[in-house]
Amino acid sequence: MRSFHLTIARVDEPLFSGEVASVLLPGKEGVFEVLAGHEAFVSELREGQIRVAAEDGKTYHFDIPDRGIAEVSSNQTTVLL
Repeated sequence: MRSFHLTIARVDEPLFSGEVASVLLPGKEGVFEVLAGHEAFVSELREGQIRVAAEDGKTYHFDIPDRGIAEVSSNQTTVLL
């Protein structure tokens, strides 16, 4: 299984950092999924839930109470809430 590095953080508070198989994000234009090797882009996030499928098979959920931003580049994704 191919994986990529995901970081999810709030200002001064890391929430998740690790290798994942996929992440579902609530984008401004709708929910989208990021997989290893995804094309680079930046997207605004809306209120909703992030679903992380970790490389070890565990699933994690994080709530976005307001808004955020996601950056995908060089086989890594960073989400700032």
